[in-house]
Amino acid sequence: MKNNQIIKFLAYNGKISVICADTTQLVEKARKTHDLSPVVTAAFGRMLTITAIMGAEMKSVKDKLTIQIKGNGPIEMMVATTNNFPRVKGYVVNPQVDMPLNEFGKLDVGGAVGYEGYINVIKDIGLKDPYIGISPLTSGEIADDFANYFVNSEQRNSAVALGVLVDKNGVKSAGGYLINPMPDATEEEISQVEQAIFKAGAMSKMLDEKLTLKEIAQKITGDEKVEIIEENITPVFQCDCSKEHMAEGLMTIGKKELQEIVETDGKAELVCHFCNTTYEFSKQELEEIITRI
Repeated sequence: MKNNQIIKFLAYNGKISVICADTTQLVEKARKTHDLSPVVTAAFGRMLTITAIMGAEMKSVKDKLTIQIKGNGPIEMMVATTNNFPRVKGYVVNPQVDMPLNEFGKLDVGGAVGYEGYINVIKDIGLKDPYIGISPLTSGEIADDFANYFVNSEQRNSAVALGVLVDKNGVKSAGGYLINPMPDATEEEISQVEQAIFKAGAMSKMLDEKLTLKEIAQKITGDEKVEIIEENITPVFQCDCSKEHMAEGLMTIGKKELQEIVETDGKAELVCHFCNTTYEFSKQELEEIITRI
């Protein structure tokens, strides 16, 4: 399986910005980590892909992006976070949701996520307060919801496509793209892109057909002369948890509560939401943490 990859392009002599992502390995790792059902893999995979794309847009290594999707479907809530690396992590409240196929014979992502709810985007980019953008879900299909978010919360018209192809062995292909016209893009150029998107078909299908990201960029813009402006961006699904971080979390409980745990259980076991790693703390380790409070 080829590596995850994000490439940034410019089309029509710099008037159209395009970011294309292949996140097949990333989504497969998330599927295995959280033991996701097929429909949850499709939903969460789309969310992780747009999170990676938005992470790649951030400027500084200190920048942090957190996205929460909360819908009225059985998944309930999905959370993803990334830096500009992009090193992505996330979790799903109900990872084992199973749904009948939709009317088109495809995984019912919209039904699993829910048609009512919201996207909550928090960008910590070094300002005094983080940017917080909230946008209602429009379909639960993720890509449409983010196109709506970009218009309402970031005032930029965007074309968003996200796709995850799942078979009995796992994730066959996953990826997406984000297209933004620059202020000097003409109506004719925007129209050409819209027509090209319509003809191109699904992102996951193009990846499954082994098209390169440059070929996909050419196909979805209708511009054979797309220019690569940044490549070698490799998004990964990777948690940054550690026993030290977990110990710091235990310190926030307080001396009295920790002493009760020592006396009643004699140990503590913590599980990271983002990667399911279990951290065990012995009685001695808990007593050492108490002395540090």
